[in-house]
Amino acid sequence: MSAPAGSTTSAGRVVVGEAVRRRTFAVISHPDAGKSTLTEALALHARVIGQAGAVHGKAGRRSTVSDWMDMEKARGISITSAALQFAYRDAVVNLLDTPGHADFSEDTYRVLTAVDAAVMLIDAAKGLEAQTMKLFAVCKHRGIPVITVVNKWDRPGKAALELMDEVAERTGLTPTPLTWPVGLAGDFRGVLDRRDGSYRHFTRTAGGATVAPEEVFPAEAAAAREGDAWVQATEESELLTETGAEHDQELFLAGATTPVLFASAVSNFGVGQLLDVLVDLAPAPTARPDDQGSPHPLDAPFSAFVFKVQAGMDTGHRDRLAYIRVCSGVFERGMVVTNASTGRPFATKYAQQVFGRERETIETAYPGDVVGLVNAAALGVGDTLYADQPVTYPPVTTFAPEHFAIARAADTSKYKQFRKGIDTLAGEGVVQVLVSDRRGDGAPVFAVVGPMQFEVASHRMEHEFGARISLEPLPYRLARITDAASAGELSSARGAEVMRRPDGELLALFTDKWSLGVLVQNKPHLTLIPMVAADLG
Repeated sequence: MSAPAGSTTSAGRVVVGEAVRRRTFAVISHPDAGKSTLTEALALHARVIGQAGAVHGKAGRRSTVSDWMDMEKARGISITSAALQFAYRDAVVNLLDTPGHADFSEDTYRVLTAVDAAVMLIDAAKGLEAQTMKLFAVCKHRGIPVITVVNKWDRPGKAALELMDEVAERTGLTPTPLTWPVGLAGDFRGVLDRRDGSYRHFTRTAGGATVAPEEVFPAEAAAAREGDAWVQATEESELLTETGAEHDQELFLAGATTPVLFASAVSNFGVGQLLDVLVDLAPAPTARPDDQGSPHPLDAPFSAFVFKVQAGMDTGHRDRLAYIRVCSGVFERGMVVTNASTGRPFATKYAQQVFGRERETIETAYPGDVVGLVNAAALGVGDTLYADQPVTYPPVTTFAPEHFAIARAADTSKYKQFRKGIDTLAGEGVVQVLVSDRRGDGAPVFAVVGPMQFEVASHRMEHEFGARISLEPLPYRLARITDAASAGELSSARGAEVMRRPDGELLALFTDKWSLGVLVQNKPHLTLIPMVAADLG
C-alpha cells in the first residue's frame, strides 16, 4: 500500500532529494535571437556533445542537436519544441528548446506549462522585440522566474546600460546583472563577474565549435590587461550597485527581478556561467497545483502530464512520442498508469530519455524530469497520468485559430494514408482539425495560429505519410466556442459556419469582427465564448 501523500517515508525522502537536483527550464525569445544555438552551446559546455553545429547550413556545419525536423535543418529555425536532458555538476538538467517562429507560439506555450524557470534571450542589437515581450508576459502570468541572457555581444549592438533600462521599463522586472561585459558590443573580450569582482577572459575557437577557453584574472591584472575597457566595465558595475541592481534570490523567485548575463552563444562565450547560474539559482520542482488549485505533494505516488505529442522523429518506425513532465513520485519503466481523461490504463514499457532526435531507454525518473513515452497513440496533449492516487492537472490551453483551409488528398488512392496523417497531426496539436456537416469527414479543415503551420502540415503529410494534400483557404478569421443549442442559428448566419473538433468541442467561425458583432448584438442568447488569443499576451 502506498504511503499517504506528504509522508516522510524513506521513499518519500528519496523523491524529494532527487527533485531538489532537477532544473527544468525553457529557452525562449524572439525568432533568430539564438535559442537553438544556445541550447547546443549549453550541451557542449556540459560535455554531453563534443562539437557544436550552431550555425544552420553555413560552412558545412551541422544543424543543432535540438533541431531534428528536415524543414528545421533546411530553414535554420526551430519550428517544434525539443527536449534535452543531461547531467551537470550534481544536477540533472531538463532543457526545453522552443519554436523560434511566432506562428508556433502555441507549442511554446505548452512547453511553458512544463518548466520551472525560463532563459530569455535578447539580441544585443535589437533589444526587446515583439515576441520577447509576449513571452515575458506569459512567464509573469504563470509565475515562472526568468533569467535574461543578452546574446550576440560579439556583434555591434546597443549599450549595455541602455539594454538594462529597456528591460526595466518595458517588462516591469528589475534587471540584476551577474556578469557585465568587458568591451563594447562587437568587441567582446570577457565579463566582469559582479559576484566576486574577477575578470573572465574568453578566447575564440575555430567557428565556435568547441568550448571557448576561459582565464580568470583578479581585478588588478584585468585592469593592466584591458585598460579603458576594464575601467568602463567597473564604473558601470558600480553604477548598478548604487541603483540597487543586486541579485536577491527571494525577489527573483517571486518574479520581481531577472538576473542578467552577457554571452555569445555562437562563440560559446559566457555559456558556462549560465549553466552554473541555472544550477545555483533556478528553482527546483515544487508541489504542482491540481485542477482544483491544491498543490500535489512531490512525494505523492507517481503523476505526470502530457505537454507535447510528436510523431515522425524516428522515420524507421513511424512511432508517436508523448513528452510527459513528471510532477510527483517515481516513474519506473514498465509501470501501468491511469490516464485521468479516459480512466484507461497505459503501459509504459517503452520509456525514453530524449536528447534531440537521439533517445535511450530510461528506467526511472523523478519530479521535474521529462520522459518520452513511445507508441503513445492513446495519449493527447494535456492528459494527466497517475498511479495509485487519482489526480488531474489543469488542461493545456488551446489557442484561437486565425487561419483556416480545407485539406484534400491530392491522390484519392492514398486516402488511408491521408486519414492516418490527419489524425496524427490533430493528436499532436500541429494543427487543429475541424470537420463540418457541410463538407464531411473527407474534407477536414485545418485551423492554425499562423500560416507557416500549413507548410509544416503539408510537408509532413507528404514526406511522413505519403499523402500529398492540397489546401483551399477559407475566409474565416475568428473562432468562438459554442454549443449544440446555438449551432443551428449560427450555421445559417451570414459569414459564419460551425465546425467540430475531434474532442467534441464546437467552434463557430466568422469572416470578420463586424459579422460577429452584429450577431452578438441581435442574438445575445447564442453561446459564443472567446478563446485564448494566439498573441500570448
